[in-house]
Amino acid sequence: MCLLFGSFFFSTLYIPVQAQELQAQVSVIHDRIKGVDDATFQRFQADVTSFLNQRKWTNDSYLPYERIQCNFVFNFTQYSGDNIFVVQLTVQSSRPVYHTDYQSPVFNYLDQNVSFRYIINQPLEFNENRISGNDALQANLTAVLAYYVYIILGLDADSFSPRGGIPFFQKAQYIVNNAPEDSRYISGWKPFEGNRNRYWLVDNLLNTRLQAFHSVMYQYYRLGLDRMYDDPNNARMSILNSLSSLYSMNQDNPNTMILQLFMLAKADELANLFSDAPLNYKQRALQILTQLDPEHTSLYTQKLQ
Repeated sequence: MCLLFGSFFFSTLYIPVQAQELQAQVSVIHDRIKGVDDATFQRFQADVTSFLNQRKWTNDSYLPYERIQCNFVFNFTQYSGDNIFVVQLTVQSSRPVYHTDYQSPVFNYLDQNVSFRYIINQPLEFNENRISGNDALQANLTAVLAYYVYIILGLDADSFSPRGGIPFFQKAQYIVNNAPEDSRYISGWKPFEGNRNRYWLVDNLLNTRLQAFHSVMYQYYRLGLDRMYDDPNNARMSILNSLSSLYSMNQDNPNTMILQLFMLAKADELANLFSDAPLNYKQRALQILTQLDPEHTSLYTQKLQ
């Protein structure tokens, strides 16, 4: 598969400078909002970028090339006055594949309803020990950002070591349990507010009945994609085994949020990965993928038949 091959340009690069964990790109769409100066959105974009990229989120040392590439897209949908905004927030992250310059998608999620107060020239603050803050709506912005940072860090860690992401998911769950509250505006933190929200995402990631997912992440990336360059057949077999584990997990726990998010992020990659595989691999992949991810059946059929 051509997109998985190339020069692994960072394998021999050494830069003796420590960097923060994220390389986040922040985008702002605000064409639906009237009566707010463009400078507010420009400043918002700069403030969020700085908050994500300049804050130290872990005790680990990251070299510049190790920073996790991610995107935060804020689509402003409503302005309620008093500096209160509602956005649809898309969060995406990716992971490099060894011996390549390819970034494999890891996380792709649309949070449909995020409300917060943003006041230009007031710094974004986040205190892990006092998440709610004095102004719930102002605190909600940084709580949401920190929550997704820990989800991104956890999924990345899972892909490099078995169950490596658990400490980060626990931090995300702590934010959920101590999230800001405002019944008029804030939602997404409670189980009764929907079956696909921030509460349920981290609940899935820490649910012992779904712990196979963490092994799937390690097997898919570390034992699969990272070995595609040197041993493509065994790498594909590891990926097929990871998909079989997902299938078994889904049989016992159907329609989980993390399975749907995994397949949303990986559908195109998986179709391409097996499109030029030996026939027996291709047939097995088609069988599993159409059962796991019926929404993309036409994609898998087109690529794998």
